[in-house]
Parts: sequence; C-alpha cells; structure tokens
Amino acid sequence: MTSIDIRTTQRQTQTLSPRLQHAVRLLQMSSLDFAAMVRDTLGRNPFLETEEGEGDGDDGLPYDAAGGDDASDPAPLSDAAGIELGSERDTTAESEYEGASDRDLWQADAGSGLRRADDGEMSAMDMMAVETSLNTHLHGQLNVLQLTPRDLTLARTIVESLDDDGYLRTPLEELLSVAQLDPEATLQEMQIALRRVQSLDPAGVGARNVAECLQLQLPSIVCPDMRALAQAIVGNHLQSLAARDVNALARQLGESPARVEEVCDRIRRLDPRPGWRLGSTQVAYVVPDVIVKKVRGQWTVQLNPAIVPKVRLNQVYANLFQRHRTAQNAEMGAHLQEARWTLRNVEQRFSTILDVAESIVKRQRNFLEYGAMAMKPLGLREIADEVGIHESTVSRVTNNKYMSTPIGVFELKYFFSRAMMSANGSACSGTAIRGLIKDIIEAESADHPLSDAEITRQLAQQGLVVARRTVTKYRQMLKIEAVERRRRHA
Repeated sequence: MTSIDIRTTQRQTQTLSPRLQHAVRLLQMSSLDFAAMVRDTLGRNPFLETEEGEGDGDDGLPYDAAGGDDASDPAPLSDAAGIELGSERDTTAESEYEGASDRDLWQADAGSGLRRADDGEMSAMDMMAVETSLNTHLHGQLNVLQLTPRDLTLARTIVESLDDDGYLRTPLEELLSVAQLDPEATLQEMQIALRRVQSLDPAGVGARNVAECLQLQLPSIVCPDMRALAQAIVGNHLQSLAARDVNALARQLGESPARVEEVCDRIRRLDPRPGWRLGSTQVAYVVPDVIVKKVRGQWTVQLNPAIVPKVRLNQVYANLFQRHRTAQNAEMGAHLQEARWTLRNVEQRFSTILDVAESIVKRQRNFLEYGAMAMKPLGLREIADEVGIHESTVSRVTNNKYMSTPIGVFELKYFFSRAMMSANGSACSGTAIRGLIKDIIEAESADHPLSDAEITRQLAQQGLVVARRTVTKYRQMLKIEAVERRRRHA
C-alpha cells in the first residue's frame, strides 16, 4: 500500500541573478566593446549624460550614484587611477533644487546641455576625406566604358558579388538569375562580363582563386622570358612556390636555382588581395587599459584616461522624476535604476582592472626591468587571493585587456604562465623559455640553422628539460620558420 507524505529537504546551491550575470559580461568585454555599450546606454537612457569637462577638472567619472535601491555603493577607485569620482550628494544643491520651480530646472539644464555648431563653421568631421570603396571604384570605371545597358547590368552584377579581397566566390551559373534580364543572360555573356571586370583597376580583381589573381597581374612583368617562367610557376607549380622549394622548381622547370629564385621573388611582389587597396577594412586597434611607468625608481600603475567613459547621472532629471513619480512612471523608474547600475558597473570594472594590474606588476617587476627572460611563473590563484576575488573573475579581467609598458604593449594574460622546473629545482616560466629559444635561434649560424632537437639539447645543457614538441610549439608561437625554410633562405 502506497502512502503519500510531505518531506522538507534543505539544499544549498549557488545561482547568479540576471543583473550579476550582466555585470560579469561587462567585466569580460574589451575596452572598445565596453565603450560602445556605454554609448548605446547613454543614447537611450535620459538619466545619463556625458561629462562636458568645461574647465571644472573632472576628467573621469563625476556622477552621483547614491540612492540605489538594491546595492550598496562600491568602493571608490584608487587615486592611482588618475580619475576623479563624484562625491556624495550635495545637500546644498538639493535644497536649491527643492526651492526652484520645474520650469527653472528645465531651463537650467537646457543651458548646460550639449551645444552644436550652428554658426555655419566647418567641423573636423566635414574635413575628413571619404574613402572610396572597391565597388564604387569599379562602378566608376564601368560608367566611362561604351557598354550597352545589358552588358553594363551584367558587369555591375559581378562587381556587386565581389568580396572584400576582390575575389568572385559565387559561381557564374548562380549569377544568371541575379541579373534579372529579359531574355535571361547566358553563361557566355556572363563570362564576357567577368573578363571585362577583370580588365579593370586594380589588376587581379574579379579572380576566382589565387592562381587566377596572380595570372591577371603577370602582364606587369616587363621581361618576356621572366613573364613566361612566372606563368609556368603560377599555373602549374603554385604549391612549390608557396613552400619556397626553389630546388624542386628548378628541377621541374629545367632552370637554374638562381633564375627561379629571381622569378619567385618577382611573383611574391604581386598582390594576392587586390580588394584591400580600396575601401576601409576593419582594423582591431589595441587600446591599453592600464599604463605602467617608472617614477622615481618605483613602478606605478594607472588607468588609461582614454578608455574611462565620461558619464554621469543627470541630477536635474532625477530630482524632477522623484518629485513627480507615480505608478504610471514605471518605465522611467527602470531607466533611473539602470542609470545608477551602469555607473556602478563602470566604477567596479575599472577598480577591478586596476587592482589586478597592480598585483601583476608587483610580481613581474623583473620582467619590466630585464625583459622576457626574467618573467616569473604566475597563476590566477595568486592574483585572486591578493585582490580578494575569484579566479574566474581574474580570468575575465585579463581577457582582452592590455597593459602599456616601456618595453611594449602586452595582454594581461601574457604575464601568466605555468612553472617549469629546471635541473637545479628552480621554477622557470614558459615566457622565459620562449625568450631563450628566440635568443638561441637569433645567434645560430646562417649556414647551419638549428633544428628543434638541437635547440632542445642546448636548453638541456643550460639545465632546462623541455620536450622537443614543446620547443616546436614555442617556435611556432614566436612565428619562426622551421629549420628547412631557414636553411633555404640562408
């Protein structure tokens, strides 16, 4: 006989609230992504405004985040950050707000808003040159050719199908229906249009693969004999050309290695991506989050002021809303809470980045003094224990964050490496071993470059027991070619 009973059990689990999950994502963002997020929030939240900085000396985050409903105020940023945070609420200013009318408040805020140039003067943005895209450049050349409307439509269809490299990746058969001509275009007409596009500037545009792209640029070689040899290499021996196997090419073509090497060098001067010459391409700029300098013999760390968003709470709007808040204003209340939470996230993010960077510099001073050979082994737990945060938080902080030092700009993750024991029992970091491998290869004889096995033996003679496959991995990380290619270059 079954019985029904009620039991009470206790279980402890760890969950993250949606707001905390959002804060974690913000902490992991790069500086550029975080700045874009802040600008997006600034554009749709009426309670946030940019800091004008009209000589008041507030170059950082002057805002008033007090009065939050569900979170305590975070600790202020260190003075080493080089920014100044807003203080607590000014009670005198609030009393003035209370005594003023709503009309006066609106007029006062309008006077301090963002002013736009309306005197007809040219701004800096108006003076910037407009970059010409690849499609625009090609369409301009087609417009001056004497083509029928049908031929012009087919050529423009091919131009619009080119990718950023200037290649035509779409088969011609699929472009027949894209042209939408009546009667429908034939494959022969599309091939003629392709040849017409390939004759335009820059040379090599409209190619369907690398070999065709290089062949379209071969007419730029003036010498007929060299052009014929280059045609044979590009058309039949492209893999040997990529592998830089000059001796194999010389045997296959029946030419001397010196002659083949001369032709190969000429081919390498051709452009395999002609589309990159025109138009703007996405360039991932590295903006350092922290700047490390040596001041009076001590290494100091400060935030890069360029990455700190200059936003603050619009106190006028906030006070007006608090005075006239009703149940129908739930959406505006959510905006106000989001504004306060955004400001707290900004402060907490940069405070955590600064603390982690200071802890890293404290342990890696020898690296800043003497270079990669002096890098110490460092783990996430060491930094987490000192800063008082979790290891996963340290991992997120060091992701896509960069440090500017007198010897270069490095990602924060660069300073972390596991310990590798030497023969005398001392610990050595992987970064130091990579630096030693680089020094060994730079000191090798040009006629007799060292193999990875020989580099492994030299490291063992210095007391560092490293596997050959580890040496190969480190050499590839340093972007150093294998011994055979270094020998051929020599």
